[in-house]
Amino acid sequence: MSAPVPQDITDAAEPDDVAEIERALSRVAHLLTRFRQHDRTVIAAGVPVDRAAVPLLRALAEHGPMRPGELAARLAVEAPHVTRQVQRLERAGYVELLPDPDDGRCRRVGLSGPGLRAVESIRASGRRWISEALAAWSPGDRERLAGLVHRMMDDFEAHSGHADPGHAEAAGS
Repeated sequence: MSAPVPQDITDAAEPDDVAEIERALSRVAHLLTRFRQHDRTVIAAGVPVDRAAVPLLRALAEHGPMRPGELAARLAVEAPHVTRQVQRLERAGYVELLPDPDDGRCRRVGLSGPGLRAVESIRASGRRWISEALAAWSPGDRERLAGLVHRMMDDFEAHSGHADPGHAEAAGS
């Protein structure tokens, strides 16, 4: 038997637009996290990594080498998750451990040459998929969508306490 839903949640009269945003985001999340969708994108890119490795590779490509703890905080995951992924990616040749210039006792994780090429292949594969899916959209509509999604993510991150300090400036928010 499942726990009852708190009354204050079931009685909340959310505006229709908020309900539709939540519904649309649930659909997007489901699509993007489905195993087959990941496989299509990553197999098309020719990069044999699991789903959990992709955000780590993308974060390193975007922000450069960082300590595993910083990477875990940036991705909002537990440190052991990052450690396991780094070990797998290091064995596969996609990342390398580098000396930390601020503390000789520590190491930073950085992309290797093959890791950078892998991220670029994954990005290109994702862009092709999006381009095909939105082929009927005008460039202006795609541009507006990108701006709104970045704005929404900045607000979501700020609200959740996981704001990426450099992203709001880069996105022009």
